[in-house]
Amino acid sequence: MKDIEHPHDFSHIIVRDATENNLKHVNVRIPKGKITVVTGVSGSGKSSLVLDTIAAKSRRELNDTFPSFTQQYLPKYGRPHVGDIQNLPIAIVIEQRKPASNSRSTVGTYTDIYALLRLLFSRIGQPFVGYSDAFSFNHPSGSCPRCGGLGEIRELDIHKLVDFDKSLNDEDTIHYIAFGKGGWRWIRYAHSGLFDLDKKIKDYTPEELDLFLNSPQIKLKNPPSNWPKTAKYEGLIPRMYRSIINSEEGLLHAAVLNPMLTMGTCPDCGGTRLNEKIRSCKIYLTPGPSPKGEGSGLNIAEVTAMSISDCRQWMENIDNPLAEDIKRATTERLAALEEIGLGYLTLDRAIGTLSGGEAQRCKIAKYINSPLSDVMYILDEPSVGLHNHDILLMQKSVQKLKNHGNTVILVEHHKEIIKIADHIVDMGPGAGMKGGEIVFEGTYEELMHSQTLTGTMLSATSAIKEQVRTPKDFFLLENAHLHNLKNVSVKLPLGVMCGIAGVAGSGKSSLMECFRNAYPHPVGANNDSPEQPVQSLQSHQDIVYISQKSIGISLRSTPATYLDVAEDIRKLFAKTNKTKADLFSFNGKGGCPVCQGKGVIVNDMAFMDAIETTCEACGGLRYSPEVLSYKVNGLNIAEVMDLTANKAAELFSGSVIAEKLEPLRKVGLGYLHLNQSLSTLSGGELQRIKLASYLRDAGKIFIMDEPSDGLHAGDIRRILNLFDTMVEAGNTIFLIEHNIEMLKSCDWLIELGPGGGAMGGDIIFEGTPKAMAEDTGSVTGPYLRVN
Repeated sequence: MKDIEHPHDFSHIIVRDATENNLKHVNVRIPKGKITVVTGVSGSGKSSLVLDTIAAKSRRELNDTFPSFTQQYLPKYGRPHVGDIQNLPIAIVIEQRKPASNSRSTVGTYTDIYALLRLLFSRIGQPFVGYSDAFSFNHPSGSCPRCGGLGEIRELDIHKLVDFDKSLNDEDTIHYIAFGKGGWRWIRYAHSGLFDLDKKIKDYTPEELDLFLNSPQIKLKNPPSNWPKTAKYEGLIPRMYRSIINSEEGLLHAAVLNPMLTMGTCPDCGGTRLNEKIRSCKIYLTPGPSPKGEGSGLNIAEVTAMSISDCRQWMENIDNPLAEDIKRATTERLAALEEIGLGYLTLDRAIGTLSGGEAQRCKIAKYINSPLSDVMYILDEPSVGLHNHDILLMQKSVQKLKNHGNTVILVEHHKEIIKIADHIVDMGPGAGMKGGEIVFEGTYEELMHSQTLTGTMLSATSAIKEQVRTPKDFFLLENAHLHNLKNVSVKLPLGVMCGIAGVAGSGKSSLMECFRNAYPHPVGANNDSPEQPVQSLQSHQDIVYISQKSIGISLRSTPATYLDVAEDIRKLFAKTNKTKADLFSFNGKGGCPVCQGKGVIVNDMAFMDAIETTCEACGGLRYSPEVLSYKVNGLNIAEVMDLTANKAAELFSGSVIAEKLEPLRKVGLGYLHLNQSLSTLSGGELQRIKLASYLRDAGKIFIMDEPSDGLHAGDIRRILNLFDTMVEAGNTIFLIEHNIEMLKSCDWLIELGPGGGAMGGDIIFEGTPKAMAEDTGSVTGPYLRVN
């Protein structure tokens, strides 16, 4: 960049000397009121510049405008390592993050549309049953009394909780926390004086069994002396429901509890979550109801069960002066969701079932109609989860955000999204320590003619794979009807790489879920369960499902701990320096005595942000001076752990350490530091780390959910080569994908559609990539031909 100094220029966001993570003293000017796309290979520093520097600085500055007392309740953002940022607008970050699973949150509540519908029904619904709050399934006035507004009931299987062949004096008679012999919950039965503690449960009289299992809370007459004076006795089943199943504890210990429960739709409300009184209130389009109650109308549950597209059409037919303002506000929000490609969703859909991309687009739609202007919207890979058919809708939505007078910054890899940029910043040239620099700034046309890796990849075209592998066998999946699947039957190929294509919401993940639940069953087996409706064949092979949230990491997880390299490094240091291995852990004996191995000293400032300062004793390295004095190949333990996987593999070439790190390098993550927290990685990077741990396996079936997520065009070619190697080793790979390069390289493709939601759920194509490109009924086929 030639000149960063523009003292009176407010038309650009000016960043000086950014050194966050791998950024190498980056200076950049980002035009305000424009669309800027920041691109580059994975790990090149895109997120470090946009999210960890620009967005973090804006959020911190905004928080600082609030009183100190208020700041303690606001989200905390790290102080970015940057010299200065000028002309910085307020940032709204719309990340690619799957929303937390909340049983009381739906698409309607998440987008605030349900609040408008509640107001609508309270004004013009017939008969009048209450004000707005009464229509909420989270309010006692509106919720179904049987399920408490959840729409489903959880039935306890008492035989999975209680071992009837044991007595209360035996160990593990009641299989739940604190019910073991001597536990505080066990005491409430053993010390009640009501039961023979050595008598097997199965030998209880009917009266004793009913008292043990079903008794409501009662005050005991003449209880034993060791019975708490104020305590009441309660049967096991009502107690489980009251204090565990229907409480926060049930969520906390779901892994223990859920195997004992059978989930089902609430029979009283039919899954609508609302009580009968609220469901009786309806809105009638012309003609209205007769005095006898005749005429058709819809209640609020029936309206939220419609697709967003159908709901908008229904709203437009309402003709009531009392509803005009609400009608306009609601239809605007519904139209925004439809315009961004989410018309197939229903408002009653549980928020936890949305993908990260769907949740992100819900947020974008929310801001499209916002009256705010001069805002900086930061979007993290908005193309993820989008079929090329939907990309056009995303382009229009992003341009709408800009046209309202806002600045839009996107971290993106997708060619069609990059095309709409007014300004492009390309990071690189490589990943990790080989990145962190700006290698290009300019327009899309200029990028295409540049010599950067991004420019080269975007201008290149690839051919459709013609020399495809022949499937070794097929798995027959019949009458699959999970979610929106319409009793589809399909032959899933084995021994090849198969792409599962289709627009968002078409049923791709549902099809693979059916496959996972169904495989393997004996030939001709038929299961009428809605979760496993199949017939199947084939011998057993293990299925490995690699989603972007299933890695199971903790905040302390690092590549070194996940790949089990840390222990080998500690043993090497111990052997070389003739001491004990546990000395080389900062969580134990080897930790700095001043900061206890944290690397920082945290000073609590009451209502203000806590102040973190680097520990002067260890310099932030977390180890004690004694530990840092021991070296291997001239490096101490802190220096070795700070190496990238590539550097460490070279340093320890020929050792078990290098051998364990090789899979990480093969999946293109050699730029990661051994001590880097996995919580800082993208979903795509986490997915590839998990994939790395399976690279030596053979004879398995891998199902991968959008492995192209977060991948630069150059990284996609590398990962495809890896997949080819895995298939040659005898594995089967199923890719739930939108990326055209991935689909072109598959041996077999299965497409669902033609639309999303109720418009999808059918198999519209099966065959080779070449056949798909020539198929006129395929939605994806045209994009294979032109890209």
